[in-house]
Amino acid sequence: MSEWKRYTITAALPYANGPVHIGHLAGCYLPADIYVRYLRANKKDVIFICGSDEHGVPITISARREGVTPQQVVDKYHKMMGDSFKEFGINFSIYSRTSGAVHKETAQAFFRKLYDEGKFIEQETDQYYDEEVKQFIADRYIVGTCPVCGNENAYGDQCENCGSSLSPTDLINPHSTLSGSKPVLRKTRNWFLPLDKLQPHILKYLEQHKDWKSNVYGQCMSWLQTGDGLQPRSMTRDLDWGVPVPVEGATGKVLYVWFDAPIGYISTTKELLPDTWETYWKEKDTRLIHFIGKDNIVFHCIIFPAMLMEHGEFIVADNVPANEFLNLEGRKLSTSKNYAVWLHEYLEAFKDKQDELRYVLASIAPETKDSEFTWKDYQTRVNSELVGIFGNLVNRVLVLTNKDFENKVPQGRDNSALQAFISGQKDKITDAMENFRFREALTEMMNLARHGNQLLSEKEPWKTIKTDRDLTAAILYDGLQIIANLAIMCEPFLPFTSKKIFDMLQLDATSMAWADAGKTDLLKTGHQLGKASLLYQKIEDEPIAAQIEKLYATIDKQTADKESAKKEKMSEQKIAEAAAPKGEITFEDFAKIDLRVGTILTAEKVEKADKLLKLTVDMGYEVRTIVSGIAEHFKPEDIIGLQVSVVANLAPRKLRGIESKGMILLAEDESGKLIFVTPKEPIANGSIVK
Repeated sequence: MSEWKRYTITAALPYANGPVHIGHLAGCYLPADIYVRYLRANKKDVIFICGSDEHGVPITISARREGVTPQQVVDKYHKMMGDSFKEFGINFSIYSRTSGAVHKETAQAFFRKLYDEGKFIEQETDQYYDEEVKQFIADRYIVGTCPVCGNENAYGDQCENCGSSLSPTDLINPHSTLSGSKPVLRKTRNWFLPLDKLQPHILKYLEQHKDWKSNVYGQCMSWLQTGDGLQPRSMTRDLDWGVPVPVEGATGKVLYVWFDAPIGYISTTKELLPDTWETYWKEKDTRLIHFIGKDNIVFHCIIFPAMLMEHGEFIVADNVPANEFLNLEGRKLSTSKNYAVWLHEYLEAFKDKQDELRYVLASIAPETKDSEFTWKDYQTRVNSELVGIFGNLVNRVLVLTNKDFENKVPQGRDNSALQAFISGQKDKITDAMENFRFREALTEMMNLARHGNQLLSEKEPWKTIKTDRDLTAAILYDGLQIIANLAIMCEPFLPFTSKKIFDMLQLDATSMAWADAGKTDLLKTGHQLGKASLLYQKIEDEPIAAQIEKLYATIDKQTADKESAKKEKMSEQKIAEAAAPKGEITFEDFAKIDLRVGTILTAEKVEKADKLLKLTVDMGYEVRTIVSGIAEHFKPEDIIGLQVSVVANLAPRKLRGIESKGMILLAEDESGKLIFVTPKEPIANGSIVK
């Protein structure tokens, strides 16, 4: 294991505008907790820092939506998230918040030092202002059409459809998500961190960490190498919720949330260790590691290190093992659309099943690419792996020991092969843990449990007890040593399971460390064991079906809302079109159009074209082919024999390889329904429409 004197481990500060869901857990908090528990098992000096990010526009939006103050919002969700993390077994050294006095003081002092040393550049820029809510609006809360791909829901900082980096002024038809109105540009003055000038230092820092995960290193280098590279970024914002900018002339301005939030790691450490906090942030033999999701890479690998470098007194991160995204039942998790598995709801629905979710999320963690959670997979993994392999091994060995050896550890025999296997598994798990490959580490831990089951199946102690008691004793002794090793090795992943096993073995968990794993004498002959109980219960179909139905209900509501909004938009568009007719034309322009009556003789769908019908129309003086985009509105058999109005002198054009000569006239009402323009009474084909 690497020889660092101490460790500062941070997990991304979650926004206090909603609860925690499984995507947050798999991406950041569970991997961080697994690693910290591993470090603690190795008796390392480690602090695990996190807290609620309570500033920024998302908080004010939630407050406006819920009809409360921003402080009420953060108080509500800070408690909800903190309680959920604790119940789930995320063992922070401290879980604090950025609305506290210590954080305000720390963040302002940090800004002031950079300001006094001339590290910022002051610039006046045009920024969008929402006149309805009377405030400047952050990039993320301006939405419009992407100039690159045409996506109508691009954000002011990025288009999530094509991935292009944008600025709010790049958007076509921008509107504010706060009020829906079109924002206006206003002059404002803010303080910028000149990342362009700092790029050489950041590049040098990154090149020292080519061993980082490829998704992290690659994204960072793309920021530096794309276009003109890094650009100055404003470290202040025109808002009324946040840490006030501590300089003259900054009334109504607060620190940019991505300047404010990472300083929260430092201020939270101050709260935890008021006298010794600097040791964990300034000493070169301290290893700083940030656990985050991939959407926070640029902030933790470029902007925060740049801030720390400019300050000059702090260490920078030695690693940032960011994970990709977790999807849910074939769709993206969405906090705004309520499409998620919320941690607090899971803990309520699945009582005392924290380790079941920890296990599944760790086994599918999106370490190198996006992964997916499904309820059926959750059920299968719990039932076949935790119940069928892990729990089965522990239960069988303890029940047989209780039955045949008075619940005491029997006499063992020298088993160098088992010793080598367990030691080898420990080495594999250790290597994976050190390199942040937690899925692999979990697999190797479970392979030890599989080995124990294989040992029982091959040796059959329930049979040998009838003929060879000493052999049976040796088999169960080996099984118990495997279980004792599992109690140590599973703790980072399954802390509740680990405690249960230690209790059943009547071992003091605090007396065991990672260094003890790999031994085959953790339990001494004659040691009194505790009462055996099942580690896990099988997950039945009913609760799984209920969770799936709950998600489908969310999807159905989203679909209904989307269709309703679409119809409303179409209706508004039709009304607007009716209210604003096209520009005037002259009589000579109109006289060029030859409108005639024709009868539809045949109608058939055009192959591989859902919207097109091929019509033959009797124009009186000729029969011609017309291709019309009405297949979604009319059945071919229903329109044969119908007299219609035709633009007869429209230049021919080919559609799907068919030459179309003319256009059928139709009217469209506000609901989108199409109606043929037909003569009131039958009239000769070829008659002119005047």
